[in-house]
Amino acid sequence: MKFFREFRSGEVLVLAYRLLLVYFFYQVARVLFWFYNKDLIKVDSFYDYLNIAYRGFAFDTTAILYVNALFILLSLFPLVINTKVYYQKMLFWVYFITNGIAYGMNFGDFIYYRFSQARLTTAAMHVAQHETNLMKVFFVSVLQNPFVLVLFALLMALWVWLYRKVRIAVRKPVKLIPYFLLSVIVLCLTAVLAVGGIRGDFRHSTRPINLVDANRHVKNPVQANLVLNSVFSFFRTLGSNNFEVVKFVDDDFIQQNVHPYKQYSRQVTNRPNIVILIVESFGREYSGAFNRHKNISDFVSYTPFIDSLAAGSLIFPNSYANGRQSIHGMSSILAGIPSLTDAFTSSPYSNQKIQSIVSVCNELGYNTSFYHGAPNGSMGFQGFAGILGFKDYFGKNEYNNDADFDGMWAIWDEPFLQYFANNTGRTQPFMSTVFTASSHHPFTVPEKYKDKFRPGSVEMHIPMQYTDMAIRKYFDTVKNKPWFKNTIFVITGDHPNKVHYPEYEKMMNRFAVPILFYSPNPEYRLKGVNMELAQQMDIYPTLADLIGYNRKIRSWGRSLVSEQRFEPFIVNSDAVNNQIMTNDYIYRFNGREVEGIYDVTDLNLEHNLKGTVTNSKTAAGELLVKAWYQDYMDRVINRKLN
Repeated sequence: MKFFREFRSGEVLVLAYRLLLVYFFYQVARVLFWFYNKDLIKVDSFYDYLNIAYRGFAFDTTAILYVNALFILLSLFPLVINTKVYYQKMLFWVYFITNGIAYGMNFGDFIYYRFSQARLTTAAMHVAQHETNLMKVFFVSVLQNPFVLVLFALLMALWVWLYRKVRIAVRKPVKLIPYFLLSVIVLCLTAVLAVGGIRGDFRHSTRPINLVDANRHVKNPVQANLVLNSVFSFFRTLGSNNFEVVKFVDDDFIQQNVHPYKQYSRQVTNRPNIVILIVESFGREYSGAFNRHKNISDFVSYTPFIDSLAAGSLIFPNSYANGRQSIHGMSSILAGIPSLTDAFTSSPYSNQKIQSIVSVCNELGYNTSFYHGAPNGSMGFQGFAGILGFKDYFGKNEYNNDADFDGMWAIWDEPFLQYFANNTGRTQPFMSTVFTASSHHPFTVPEKYKDKFRPGSVEMHIPMQYTDMAIRKYFDTVKNKPWFKNTIFVITGDHPNKVHYPEYEKMMNRFAVPILFYSPNPEYRLKGVNMELAQQMDIYPTLADLIGYNRKIRSWGRSLVSEQRFEPFIVNSDAVNNQIMTNDYIYRFNGREVEGIYDVTDLNLEHNLKGTVTNSKTAAGELLVKAWYQDYMDRVINRKLN
C-alpha cells in the first residue's frame, strides 16, 4: 500500500542499531567493572557471569531509556528534516554528550566502588556538597588510575566509529499525512515500550524495579552490584526516600524485645573524662591485636602502637561499623543511629533533637568538643556536631596554619593530634572527639615520612602506619597531662577501606572495624579480649554506663561492660538491603520481608537458609528484625530520638 511507503523504516532500524550500541558498551563496562573489583565480587564460573550479565539487561534498559529519552524522541519526532545532515549532526551530539556522561559514571564506579562497597547512588552527592576540593580529588584519582581513563577514551572512540558506520540516507517525505500518522503510531508504541522498559515489566501489578531487585538473580548478595549499573543506581535513588512508617508488631512487643530504652545503675563518684578517636578508614584488618584469633596466613599488622595499647585495653575483635561513610560513623558512634538503605544523616529527619553521648555529657556538666582537621563544614561534620550539641568545634579554620595542610583533605594527623592533645582538658570533666583524616585517599604521607614505613600490600597500609605513629605521639603528649589518669579513651574506625586478606573480602567483614576502650585508671576495668559481637552503636551506651548516667537512654546498642545482658544486634546496610547479625544468624531485610537468613559464621553470605531451615530461633529472629526496623522508622520519622 502507498500509505505505508512513508513508514520511516530506515530511521527506525538505525535508531535500534544506535541503542544496541549502548547495550553493548554497557556490557563492556560491566565486564571491566568486575575485572577491577574481582577480588571483592567473586564469580564462580563463566556461566555464572553470563547469568549475571543477562540479568543486568533489565537494569541496563532502565538506565539507557532514562539517558536516551531525548535522543529517542528527537529521532522519531516527525519534523520532515530528520534525515538532513545538520539534523543528524545535532542528534550525534545529543547522543554522545548524554551517553558519554552516563558511561563515565560507570567508569568512575570502577574506583569508587572499592571505597564505598556499593554502586554509585545519590548519597555521593550528599557527601560532595560539603567539599571544596572535588576537582583536585578527581585529578588525583585519574593520576592514580590512568588506565581507567585510557580505557574510557578508547571505548568512546570505538563507539563513535561504530555509530558512524551506519548512516541514514537523506529522504524527504512525499505524502505528509501518512508520514505524520505513521510517525505518531511509532512514537506511541515506543512510549509504551519505554514505560515497560523503565519499570522493568509491563504488568500493571508490578512496581518499578529497584536496587533490591538485583538480589533476586544472584547466588551471593554482593554480586547484585554486578547486575546493577551506576546510572541505574544513581537515577533510582535520585529524590528517593526509603524512610516509611511500617507496622509489623504492636508497641508492647517492641518494648519487651527491642529494648529501645536502657537504664544502667553504675555509681561513679569522680566522673571520668572521655576521649573518642574516630580513625579515618580504620578497618579491623589493619591491626594485629584484632586478628590474633583469625588464623590468617602471613598476617601483617600496620598498627604497632595500637597493638601495644590493646594489650592493656578492653578490645572487641568481632566488631562492626553501622554505616558505609564517614558521616555514618559519626552518627553511629556518638548517637547510636545507624545508616540503612538511605543514610539518616542526609535525610530530612536528621535535624532533630537527638539523645547521644554528647547530650548525656552536656547534661552532666561536661565540656564537649569535636575536632576535625578538614576545612570547617567538610563531610557535614560541623553541621551534625551542632545537631548533637557539641559546645565547641575545632577544624582547619581554628588550627590556622596551612603549612600543615595535606593539600587535599585536612591538616596532617600528626600535628593535628598534637593540637588536639594540647587544646583539650582545660576544664574537667570533658568529652572530646577527634576524627582523623590522613588515612584516606589519595593515601599519601608527609614528604619527610616517605620511605619510612613498611610498603604493605595495598595503598592504605602506609598512611595507616603514619596515623598509628601520630596516635602514639598523641599518647606520648597526653600521658603527662593532669587529666590523663582519669580519662577513658575509645579508638575505633568510621568504616574499612582497601582490603588485602580474603577474610576481609567477605560481605560482612567489609564493615569490620576495631573497637578499643582504654583507661590508665584500673577502677574502670577496661582490660581483656571480648569475642562477643559488638558495633559502633554500642559505644554510646557503654560510655553512658561508665560515666554513671543513671537515667534512661534511647539506644539500640548495649553497654559492653554492664552486667545487664542484651543479645547482640548488629545493624548495617550495603545500600541495597539491611543486614542484622545476632548470636546465631545474619538476616538480610529489604524493609518489607527477610530475603535471606545465614548462619552467623557465614560472613560471605553464601548459603541462604531461608526456606530450608525453619525453627523457633529463625522465626523469632525474623520478627525481631521487623520489630527493630519498625521502631527505627517510627523514631526517625516521628522525631523520637531524644
